[in-house]
Amino acid sequence: MTSTLPRPTGALTDRPTVEAAFGFDDRRSRTPLRDREVRWPELGTAASTAVQRLSRPRIGTTLAIGAGTLVSLAPGLLPRTPGAQAMLTGLLVVLALAIAGIVRLVVRSWGFDINRRLSGVRLPLSIGTSVLVVGAAALAGHWQNRLRTAMSTASIGADYWLRWLIEAVLIVGVFVGVTRAVGWVLRKLGWARGVSLAAVVAALLYLVAAPAVVGWRQAAYAGANAELDPQLVQPISDTRSGSAASAVSWSSLGAEGRKFVSGTPAGPTRVYVGVESAPDLEARVALAVRELDRSGAFTRSNLVVMVPTGSGWIDSNAVRGFDQRFGGDVALVGLQYSYAPSWVTFVFGRDSAVTAARALFTAVENRIRTLDHRPELYLYGQSLGAIGGSSVFADDADQDHRTCAALWAGPPAGQVHHAGATVLANSSDPVIHWSPALLWRAPDLTGARVDAPLPQWLPVVSFVQATADLLAALNAPAGHGHRYGTDQGTAMGTC
Repeated sequence: MTSTLPRPTGALTDRPTVEAAFGFDDRRSRTPLRDREVRWPELGTAASTAVQRLSRPRIGTTLAIGAGTLVSLAPGLLPRTPGAQAMLTGLLVVLALAIAGIVRLVVRSWGFDINRRLSGVRLPLSIGTSVLVVGAAALAGHWQNRLRTAMSTASIGADYWLRWLIEAVLIVGVFVGVTRAVGWVLRKLGWARGVSLAAVVAALLYLVAAPAVVGWRQAAYAGANAELDPQLVQPISDTRSGSAASAVSWSSLGAEGRKFVSGTPAGPTRVYVGVESAPDLEARVALAVRELDRSGAFTRSNLVVMVPTGSGWIDSNAVRGFDQRFGGDVALVGLQYSYAPSWVTFVFGRDSAVTAARALFTAVENRIRTLDHRPELYLYGQSLGAIGGSSVFADDADQDHRTCAALWAGPPAGQVHHAGATVLANSSDPVIHWSPALLWRAPDLTGARVDAPLPQWLPVVSFVQATADLLAALNAPAGHGHRYGTDQGTAMGTC
């Protein structure tokens, strides 16, 4: 027995499909819609719903965008470009949206829909958040101009905030688009296959992509270290490493070593050994001591062991400062332990700075003990070099006993022996602020030189701002941020 079911009517059969939206319905006849009578009530409803969502965004979305933007606009330590500010805003908003999404899923699993229960506050909350963001942007502009005035740089205008807004929206849009694309793929594949695919992708990234990126960056750092700058002239003086009389070849000095030995002034003896100058640390240290003997460094009245930063850089301002401090009667020696940027070495290879500084200082110290004429021994380090230099000693007393004086420029927060050493620190230098402890307590800026307006410390927020400022710490004008002057030499203490 058969029965004839009536043809369904209503929303299910009348709802336009994707094909219908392009001029055809989903029937086999493929008859153009212009020849048919079609009802569109659901399309109107969908459009109305979309408009309502735009005018009344979810509570979590509003709070996330507002919180991320407000934190990003909090006062920082250094002036920022609109691109840098947009990057910070975009990343913080994306992070806040991710947290809001997780909270939304958890709350919904409890059977509570906050957007439906509190639907009346969605529009006022959106308006209030917009007002707060505009006010925060105005205050941020005022703070940026205060910093720029203190650092003698140009003020910002309205175009700064227009570029910031456009770039921040693009950054958030890209992240949201990628997230939705991943969600669409997971829905199409199903969670089981989606998780399996994610595991395979993660394994490939860990086993193949990550090593490839690391290798590529190491090759890039090595290439930059080996690159010969045609503007640098190989020294001819026997008192410089890299000269014809030196056992350290010009090419093995590395990019920063070549800058160090070829610079002015002419007075100080300059010895430098690069990572390519000998096969291992022990051989490089021995080569440095032989270079000191050969160049006549031990005949000078003063000898400064200079611990470079991660890339091997020794600040030329410090060299000029030591020349002024000792009237040219000084020998300077540096040992390269890495050619990666300081932040890379700080995160992944800090031990290399410590080991190299200890080995070189101890070897120089032991050689001086054998001499009839003993130069005064000093120790200098900037940034990561300050950590390496300070690690030579067990404590403050050991530091005072084994050196005439020590000087640390821009040392990372809480990483060096302060007593008995001269510490140079700009209050606008994010390096002296940054520490995990900055999340919950204010930094100790005792002895720091206040060179610019100092923002009020805020839990978590100050840590975020200092972290963002680290990327531009060396882009500040001289005397601000992580840039120090000739006082790196002239401020060195006495025996």
